[in-house]
Amino acid sequence: MIFYFSGTGNTLWAARQLAQATDDTLISIAEEMRKQPQCYTLKDGERLGFCFPTHGWQPPRIVREFIRRSAFRTCHDTYVYALTTCGDNMGHAMRILNKELRQRSLHCDATFAVVMPESNVCFSFLHLDTPEKAKQKIVSASERMLHICEVVKGQKRGVSELVRGAIPYTYTYVIGGYYNKHLITDSKLWVDTNACTQCGLCEHLCPVDDIKGTPPVWLHNGRCTNCLACYHHCPAHAIHWAKMKRGQYRFTNEK
Repeated sequence: MIFYFSGTGNTLWAARQLAQATDDTLISIAEEMRKQPQCYTLKDGERLGFCFPTHGWQPPRIVREFIRRSAFRTCHDTYVYALTTCGDNMGHAMRILNKELRQRSLHCDATFAVVMPESNVCFSFLHLDTPEKAKQKIVSASERMLHICEVVKGQKRGVSELVRGAIPYTYTYVIGGYYNKHLITDSKLWVDTNACTQCGLCEHLCPVDDIKGTPPVWLHNGRCTNCLACYHHCPAHAIHWAKMKRGQYRFTNEK
């Protein structure tokens, strides 16, 4: 089983690579969260993977909540691994994930980070990559995923291939702490009603059902996980974050 969460498509792409290479079942965390809490039973020799984007140098809220509410019935030698995608580095995001997994009696045998194009538009000091740099990152990530798939297929243990950055503690617990406390919210998202085409895509893509109607109305129900799917996928770029004027990014692998 491969449980994944993805907002702009980076992590979905990586998870699909793993599913194709391992023939393991790909399961959307967002879809599972719409159901009643469940117990997932793994067969003998079956792998258990978690794939998620790094949000503010931490795992997304929805991923942490999914792990907390789920039960995983594993075998004595179940291979457990986790992969996170990040714009430049992921700080101690995997440390936090492992802490959540330990509460479910799980331990990662292998952890990976894959650098992908930046999608965060909520910090003034973060900027989206140029199209050229984004393409370069995807090429490098493609090569990296070939290696990761081989490691996971072979169920190699004791693997830790992460990109923590120069000051991981500060990234995750100081800057990331502020980000996850104050910026994981739908209160700063707004729509230019004159530009909105009322296509309904944002409502359809919202993984936590926090958007209703066209033009979109955010429900302010505390569910927003700040994945920015509504922002980046809007075909008219009618959705904005606060007063900042930024571009959009969503995964494409065009040559």
